[in-house]
Amino acid sequence: MEFLRPASWEEALAAKAEHPSALPIAGGTDVMVEINFDHRRPEYLLDLNRIGLLREWRTEGDVVRLGASVPYTQIMEQMRAPLPGLALASHTVASPQIRNRGSVGGNLGCASPAGDSHPALLAAGAEVEAESVRGARLIPIDAFYTGVKRNALAPDELIKTIRVPVADGPQQFSKVGTRNAMVIAVCAFGLALHPRTRSVRTGIGSAAPTPVRARAAEEFLEAALEEEGLWDSRAALAPSLAERFGELAAASCNPIDDVRGTARYRRHAVGVMARRQLLWTWEEYRTS
Repeated sequence: MEFLRPASWEEALAAKAEHPSALPIAGGTDVMVEINFDHRRPEYLLDLNRIGLLREWRTEGDVVRLGASVPYTQIMEQMRAPLPGLALASHTVASPQIRNRGSVGGNLGCASPAGDSHPALLAAGAEVEAESVRGARLIPIDAFYTGVKRNALAPDELIKTIRVPVADGPQQFSKVGTRNAMVIAVCAFGLALHPRTRSVRTGIGSAAPTPVRARAAEEFLEAALEEEGLWDSRAALAPSLAERFGELAAASCNPIDDVRGTARYRRHAVGVMARRQLLWTWEEYRTS
């Protein structure tokens, strides 16, 4: 295994172009586990730790441009206001040591259906900025996940930034695990209300081959809020509406039985989280 250590972004892109099979590593919180257990043995490791721009973030208008290597700890501490859903998801990642090293870019690169950031990114409507020596492109988060631990990146592309819209309404995230810390999600759910566009977005993790949205639940809720004038009145939601939202979210899952939980339990838990998060976010919207 050869170790490539570019000193600049341009050098990193050139190295990836020359060695498309090179495995990028920054925090290494997922990559090193796979290597240590001999699940992966890449010919080249591409170390991105010297690339300063990947650890930068800034707000441009109504979008946060988040460098691929910005650690979860920084998201928790500095981005609770613009990216509340992602900040909540970051708080559930592993341990302080892992949160100091792990990043959203690494989560996206691995594309595990259990990655904690995915439901929040789906709910927020993020875009992934990928770049190669051929140029840059934006990949909508809905099109990024292509299969189990597979993504839409071309072999010569690297993730540069994640563009996440600044929250214009309440957001929530929660996950179920077999213990309270250092745990891979049995299932996870994210929800974001977007009052500006009168829309709703969701994200489901670890309950399908890829992270997915509960589109039927979103469409049902959007129609109900519009028909009943609830965006304007900010009246309380009927319990039956929240219940139905949870049922539709659960039906959007396509889970499996594994050592962490059964498919039946995952569906049930997603429905419970969806219902609760809707009530939490709506109450926050009503009182904001």
